[in-house]
Amino acid sequence: MKPINVGLLGLGTVGGGTLTVLRRNQAEITRRAGRAILVKMAAVRDLSKAQQLYAGEDIKITTNPLEVVENPEIDIVVELIGGTDQAKALVLKAIANGKHVVTANKALLAMHGNEIFAAAQAKGVMVAFEAAVAGGIPIIKAVREGLSANRIEWVAGIINGTTNFILTEMRDKGLAFDTVLAEAQRLGYAESDPTFDIEGVDAAHKLTILAAIAFGIPMQFDKAYTEGISNLTKEDIQYAEELGYRIKLLGITKRVAQGIELRVHPTLIPTKRLIANVEGVMNAVLVKGDAVGATLYYGRGAGAEPTASAVVADLVDVTRMHTADPEHRVPHLAFQPDALSDEPILPMSEVRTAYYLRMRAFDKPGVLADITRILADMEISIDAMIQKEPDEGQEQVDIIMLTHVTVEKNVNQAINKIEGLSTISGKVTRLRLETLG
Repeated sequence: MKPINVGLLGLGTVGGGTLTVLRRNQAEITRRAGRAILVKMAAVRDLSKAQQLYAGEDIKITTNPLEVVENPEIDIVVELIGGTDQAKALVLKAIANGKHVVTANKALLAMHGNEIFAAAQAKGVMVAFEAAVAGGIPIIKAVREGLSANRIEWVAGIINGTTNFILTEMRDKGLAFDTVLAEAQRLGYAESDPTFDIEGVDAAHKLTILAAIAFGIPMQFDKAYTEGISNLTKEDIQYAEELGYRIKLLGITKRVAQGIELRVHPTLIPTKRLIANVEGVMNAVLVKGDAVGATLYYGRGAGAEPTASAVVADLVDVTRMHTADPEHRVPHLAFQPDALSDEPILPMSEVRTAYYLRMRAFDKPGVLADITRILADMEISIDAMIQKEPDEGQEQVDIIMLTHVTVEKNVNQAINKIEGLSTISGKVTRLRLETLG
């Protein structure tokens, strides 16, 4: 049977990994796909470097990506260049030319996925994106196909390895955020500009995609609440441990009566939960379905071959379905395009969860009474509390409280009132808490 010809846009870490995996496992992949999958063309920035690295390979290399998307012999275009503007233009051009697309670009899909999927649906081609979320973990296929019998209730994931590495090191070594960030950059886990990672933007891109396939809603990245880890202190990580919790940057999306929650933020998780014990650069996603219960997916979220594993799996899927009736393929967002839901994304102020509150207070009588009165007035009940002894010569102490589940807007109002007390020094630290039970 005629091979499937692939064109790569980008031949860097993931592109090179894709070539390696296809070459090493060629016989196995052909057995699975039913025909050979061959990379015939690649677009690169540095022509001479690519020609040196891949001398002897039967691959045409060019610096013009349009040559790839316009080549009539290419069946599938794999987009690995990153960014949004050029990537969007190239992907839409490939679709217009009747080519299937495989992409690892979470930002592209989170921001422009609705337009891209509509174009692909109209043209009768597929857009596959397993590598866009959690690297080598097959979470897209699990949610979109493996759990299709379920009404998904919620998804919670550690979906950024850089931040998970930083939080692990801060806890294990008692180091400050800035110190660990510098180490992560030295080791290559964090970019020179780490903003997308440490401020939760990368995780929000991935969560937007997961929410869309879990609940059958359009991509709505602009409505995702995003809060990073740059303000976390080693003290808060230590206090959380004392209370039996671990802090992770979680992407959380839930279906509730008022709509869909879509939020990324540092979160306390009970240490007894498996996901709380995911360490270093590893990723994990917890999915709760009404029939199956909670299911956990764990593995490497980045790297050349883990990500290439997902890219090649998509190539196999597209190859298998290449000649299938477009109306009977798995829909891009799991649900049929004309059956997407218009459930609203809930504003963060209306989200209900539990909270960790830390405040610096003067060691005087009546302080706790004032704080608990404010919380009671806002219908916030306390689940646990620690009051630290003052250091020698100090007049201030740390008070840490865990609340029961309440609504965020009430907590915000209570914090404003607590910060207004003359016995409170500075700002109240607030972190959210999820039991994930």
